[in-house]
Order: sequence, then structure tokens, then C-alpha cells
Amino acid sequence: MTSASFAKSYAAARAEIDAIDEMVRALDAAREKAGLTKAQLAAAIDTRPEVIRRLFTTKSPNPTLSTILRVAAAVGCRIELAHDTRVRKPRRRSRAAA
Repeated sequence: MTSASFAKSYAAARAEIDAIDEMVRALDAAREKAGLTKAQLAAAIDTRPEVIRRLFTTKSPNPTLSTILRVAAAVGCRIELAHDTRVRKPRRRSRAAA
């Protein structure tokens, strides 16, 4: 693997990790704003309290989309998909005249 391809792979993985961390932090802030304890949130989404505790305290959470959606709904939020204008679209290669 070349250092350029490694750097590209690393940047993509780092962006994914950062996005998940940001989402989990936002959900935890929403939980606190809603006045819910972690145990109350767990009960609201019908899961074990340790699942929620790990979600909000582990260094690198990796929740399923289902968990994210259930937590969001329980704290009065919804998840939306938005276009990222920072992402550059791949350029199309022009075809040489035949």
C-alpha cells in the first residue's frame, strides 16, 4: 500500500469515526436536555442499562443505525440525511475523440 493510499484510507476512516462520535455526543446532550437518566433511556427503548451506558461512555462507540434511531426518538429527536457540500464529486474522464 502506498503512503498516499494509506493516507486516503486513514482520512476516510477518521471521518467515519468522527461522525459517529459527533452523533453519539449529540444524542447524549439531547438525553440530558430531556432530563432522562441513562437507565430511564434504556427502559424507554427496551434495552439493558449497560447498553446505553456503554454507548455514551466508551471511547469508540459503534452503534447500529437501529440503536441510533431508537435513542433519537426517545429523546425527542429525529435523524436527517443531508448532502455534504464539502465532498468533492469524482471528475468524469473525458473520452478521447476516436
